[in-house]
Amino acid sequence: MTKATVGLALVSVLAAGPAVAHHGERSALGTVTIAQPVLAGGKTLQPGTYEVWDTGEHVKPLPGQSEDAQTYIEFVSNGTVVARDVAEVMPAPARAVGTSGGAATRLRLERLRGGDFMRVSTYRDGERYLIHLPVPGQP
Repeated sequence: MTKATVGLALVSVLAAGPAVAHHGERSALGTVTIAQPVLAGGKTLQPGTYEVWDTGEHVKPLPGQSEDAQTYIEFVSNGTVVARDVAEVMPAPARAVGTSGGAATRLRLERLRGGDFMRVSTYRDGERYLIHLPVPGQP
């Protein structure tokens, strides 16, 4: 193969690169207990306790966004992935040394104003994760 052919093949592969880049490894964010049905990735999650995992795969960023601004997460029940969605990832505010919070905190579930969404949030390794789950049947 000539240098031009190799160069053209390389440019083609790079231009057609995947929409999802893989950064880091799969890691557990914690468990969350959901008391009412919500939607995650278009699938209904029934009330129950779920493990939440960061897959380490990041969504292709929008112009001006950091490459790590969004990551795919999975909801796992009894060892089976039951839904996959996207979490917003942002730097966590600095905390004073010796305060609670450490490297990771528990997952927190909140019903947002108006009741249209449930938000799962946590801090891990200097980053804040926000997962917004629509409540089915809400206008």
